[in-house]
Amino acid sequence: MSLACASCPVRDRAACAVLAPEERAALAEAGHTRTLARGQTLFAAGDPVTSCATLVSGALKIASLDADGSEHILALVHPSGFVGEFFQPFAAYDVIALADSRLCVFAGPDMDSAIARYPALSRALLRRAQEDLHASRALLAIGSKTSARARVAAILIEFARAASDSPCHPARTFDLPLSRGDLASFLGLTIETVSRQITALEREGAIARTGKRGIELIDPALLSAAAQ
Repeated sequence: MSLACASCPVRDRAACAVLAPEERAALAEAGHTRTLARGQTLFAAGDPVTSCATLVSGALKIASLDADGSEHILALVHPSGFVGEFFQPFAAYDVIALADSRLCVFAGPDMDSAIARYPALSRALLRRAQEDLHASRALLAIGSKTSARARVAAILIEFARAASDSPCHPARTFDLPLSRGDLASFLGLTIETVSRQITALEREGAIARTGKRGIELIDPALLSAAAQ
């Protein structure tokens, strides 16, 4: 499936946003759209990674398995995020769709050529890598919080920031990219504890639940206080 940049929902946030219209059109000629169903693998640990992709919609997790088969979620990829061979650690981890997802995919040599041709794209990908590193560190720091309340509140704040088009303000509404089970595993809590804490935050007026996974920030300051 060919790319449709004009209607892309992340065209102003993805790394390719730095390109001029004619440059973006030339890059689009080399790419294609791929869709993943929830649970489908984009890259599997140990397999050669010969392509890269921008996530257009949905969510991905980067995970590893330990010796006893337990999964550990190391990072999350949100829309406009970039994954692929330019970030070699992916070769050691699984990249799996957390929800039905759509991606712009490019063969490695085509992206190499684009980076050489468009220096602005190279700088944008470097900034993206730095942002991803910062986000991963923030997620890891959540696990060091002592209370279940603080962990759940902090992860909701991170999800709101990831869903926002603004670098300064979190999104007012967003969908949880993780199931309750994945969220519990990531935070080192039980599913019941995660559910209780979300219910408590809603009862206190910090958030409201909308639908199965939707979250609305009612009082961001109150949620931030709970995350301390």
